[in-house]
Amino acid sequence: MCTKVCFFHTVASLSERFDDLAAEYVPDVDHFHVVDESVLNDALEAGELTPAVNRRICSQLSLAEDAGADLILDTCSSTSPAVDIAREMVDVPILKIDDPMTEAAVEHGEDIAILATAESTIGPSAELVQRKADQRATEINLWTKLVDEALDALQSGEKDRHDRLVTDCAVELADATDVIVLAQASMSHLAPSLSNRVSVPVLSSPDRAMETVAEEVGNSS
Repeated sequence: MCTKVCFFHTVASLSERFDDLAAEYVPDVDHFHVVDESVLNDALEAGELTPAVNRRICSQLSLAEDAGADLILDTCSSTSPAVDIAREMVDVPILKIDDPMTEAAVEHGEDIAILATAESTIGPSAELVQRKADQRATEINLWTKLVDEALDALQSGEKDRHDRLVTDCAVELADATDVIVLAQASMSHLAPSLSNRVSVPVLSSPDRAMETVAEEVGNSS
C-alpha cells in the first residue's frame, strides 16, 4: 500500500506547486519533498549529467526511500537519465515527470516541438519523446528550442519576463508544429494561456504526472 509519496525537485520553488497538486490528486496520502538545486546547477555548468551528478541524484532518490517513501516522483526533466540508473538501486517505484506528457505528445501528430529554458533538459526530453515514438512505431519530426534567457530571467526573479519570452517563442513555434511540449515543470503554468493563443495542443507535465501518481496510489490500495 502506498502511504507516502516523495517529490524530488531541483528547483525549490516547485515544492509549493506540488503541495497543491498533492492536495488535489492524492489528498489522503502523506507526502514530502527532497530538494537539491545543486545537481541542476552543476549539470547546466557541465552541459550534461556527469557521473558525479548522477551519483548525487541516485543518492537523493535512495535516501527518499530510506525516509519512508513508497513512491517517488522526479519532477526534473534534466535528471531523467539518472532515474534509469536509480531504478536499479531503489526498491520503490520512481516516476519521471515527463513520461505521461511525452507519451501524449506522440499521439498528437508527427511534427513535435520541445521548448525548454535549461540546456540540460533538451537532450533527455528529445530522447524520451523519440523513445515513445519508437515504442509506437511512429515516425516523427522533432524540433527543439532553447530559451535560455528565460531561465536567466527566472533565476533573477523576473518571472514576468520569463513568461513573456517563453510565450513569444511558443507562439512562433505553433505555426510549424502539431504539438508543443513544455519540457520543464517551471513553464507549466503557461499551458492554459498558451492553449488560448495557439491552435495546436500545448502539453505540460505536472498534472499528467500527478494523474499517474494517483493511479499508482489507487492500484496499491
